[in-house]
Order: sequence, then structure tokens, then C-alpha cells
Amino acid sequence: MAACTVYSTQSLRTNISIPTSSSKTHVGFNQKQVVFYTKSNNKRLNNTSRYLITCKASDSQTIVIGLAADSGCGKSTFMRRLTSVFGGNPDSNTLISDTTTVICLDDYHSLDRTGRKEKGVTALDPRANDFDLMYEQVKAIKDGISVQKPIYNHVTGLLDPPELIKPPKILVIEGLHPMYDSRVRDLLDFSIYLDISNEVKFAWKIQRDMAERGHSLESIKASIEARKPDFEAYIDPQKQYADAVIEVLPTQLIPDDNEGKILRVRLIQKEGVKYFSPVYLFDEGSTISWIPCGRKLTCSYPGIKFFYGPESYKGNEVSVVEMDGQFDRLDELIYVESHLSNLSSKFYGEVTQQMLKHADFPGSNNGTGLFQTIVGLKIRDLFEQIVASRAETPVGATKA
Repeated sequence: MAACTVYSTQSLRTNISIPTSSSKTHVGFNQKQVVFYTKSNNKRLNNTSRYLITCKASDSQTIVIGLAADSGCGKSTFMRRLTSVFGGNPDSNTLISDTTTVICLDDYHSLDRTGRKEKGVTALDPRANDFDLMYEQVKAIKDGISVQKPIYNHVTGLLDPPELIKPPKILVIEGLHPMYDSRVRDLLDFSIYLDISNEVKFAWKIQRDMAERGHSLESIKASIEARKPDFEAYIDPQKQYADAVIEVLPTQLIPDDNEGKILRVRLIQKEGVKYFSPVYLFDEGSTISWIPCGRKLTCSYPGIKFFYGPESYKGNEVSVVEMDGQFDRLDELIYVESHLSNLSSKFYGEVTQQMLKHADFPGSNNGTGLFQTIVGLKIRDLFEQIVASRAETPVGATKA
């Protein structure tokens, strides 16, 4: 059974022509997508309003992944790792591979940098973002409709002319608010939250904003302090909705460590998520502490320590895999990989291969890169399972 959706062309931000002929169109249900246009004659409505009606079979629907995190927390690096899993080589504003399209939700800022300053709000404040347009465009893409997505320019702080986004097989929406609006949240097939501790976040943000965006140290500090209340009110609470959380903390291997170079990273995986089986170490459901350093893994001070076990997180039952420390030789990661199960890899050593492929990416010698890569493989597996499930479901059994 086909599903039909009506969109106003204003929400799609695109110009379309309305056919005036009264010819009838036959819609065949074996078609994956049929698009036609109509114009309302209802006198209560503006008779210049234009509408797009799309009917499509359910098996061609775009799969939507949400990635939430504060600014400067590694979203861009994660997106490059994820896109690489699907064969992409991202180097543009909108990251695209043969399978995936990644859009930054900063593009839905309703206020530019000057406008936010005048109104006294940060980019984290919902009042500075157009959630209606975000929902309408994400839903349209999920339903197979191209949209003209706005662009927020991080260098100038202005809103640039929009760009055309065509429906991909997988749409990744990354930014501050992918799980804030319940309408957008309901469109997600899987969600991830990057949770970076204040100490680590400060170091990362300084490195990125000073090196890449030309900001001064004083302006970065002021920005972080100004954002804290809004972060705690609008961004941080989204963790409760995430299917997977990558939590980055200072190491516990060095007492009173203040440098922040060694990281403790936790992959928190929600139990009971459809098409998602949590990764585990050695024995599923057990509680395990493992120090692999020795003859098979080169470890300089302070070494590496892994942990795995069940926990409760934000009211949800989860499985946690934790890595504290960093690799001296990335090629030796294969030894650790061989002790992890449910990786959703296609072949033995694929995690290590992906890590070596992007050895110059931030976090490639610690748990951030390892768990980002693993989550990328899990998303690929989730996508393939959903596609297979839709192929097996008779069209007549699909809900209208």
C-alpha cells in the first residue's frame, strides 16, 4: 500500500509549476514514487498557496540518523568516519557519499550571528532556530522529496543561499538539537549523543576555534561561559533519548591528571533498540575489567584498561564498553578487536582497517575514534537490516 503526504511548497522552499490541464493521472501502486501537484480552491485559504502531494511505496523511505552534541565536541570527525564506512570522501559543506547525506542543523538557525547578539540569545536557544522548517524538511527528505535547505556560514555568521538536498538512502542530521523537538525525534531511526566532559570540551574547543576559525582564547572562554546555562537546559537533556552515547572523560589511570591528553571513553548502548545489538567484551552480560597490555599490545605509561558491563543510564538499561588510555601502535588494535563481539563488521579486522585508514583523524589513538568507528559499522548494519525487513514485508501488509 502506498503512503501519501501533502507538503506546502513554502515548507520545501522551492518553486514549482502547477499544471492547469484537467487530465487524469493513473497512479500505479507498483511505482516507488509518484509526484503530482494541486492547488487549493478552498476560499478560506490563500488561493495562491501551492501544495505538493507525493505517493510512494514504503520500501524506498530514507533512513534518518540523528547525532547530537555541543559545539566543538567532534561531530564533524564522527561524520567523516561514518561517511567513510559507506565509501564517501567528504570535503564539502554537506557531506555526501553514494549512500549518505549529512546535513548540519546549524543551517536551521533562524537568526544570524548579529541577530542573536541583538536579541541576547545563543545558538543553543530554541528561539534562535526554526524547528518547524527543520521538521518539515527532514520529513520531506525521509518521504523522498528534495528540498532547498538553508546554509549557515560559520565564518561570516550569516545565512547563505540555500542548496538542493536530494533524498539519500541515509540522511544524517547532526548538530545541537536533533532530539530536542519531539516531531523531529520521532523521525529518527537511530540516535547518538556525543557527551564530552567540561574539561575535555574546553581543550577541544580551543584547538578547533583558534586553529580553524581564528577566534581568540578570550573569546572562546567567554563563549563557553555564556553557553553553559543554555547547554544544560536544551542540549544536555537530549542524552536521555539517545540509542547510543559516546562519553569522553579525563583518564582515571593518572591520579590528579590536569593535562587532558589521556582520555577515558565510554560507549553507552541502550538495550532493546530494534535492529541494534550492543557490542560486548568477552562474555555478553558479564562485568569485566581487562588490561590487555603486555606481549600482544604495546602500551606506554599509563597503559590501557577496558571495562564492560550492564548499567542503568537516564532511566534506561544499557550495556557499556569503556576504554581508558591510548594505543601506541594502531595496527595492534586488531588484538583488541578480536576480543569484541557484535561489531557488525563485514570481515575480520574491518574496525582496525577503518582506524588505520583515518589515522590522522582526531581520536584515532584512543576510545573516541574506536567507538565512533564501531557505531558507524552498527549504523551500516541497522540500515541493511531495515532495508531487508522492508523487502520482506508484503506491500499490502504495510500500514496506510
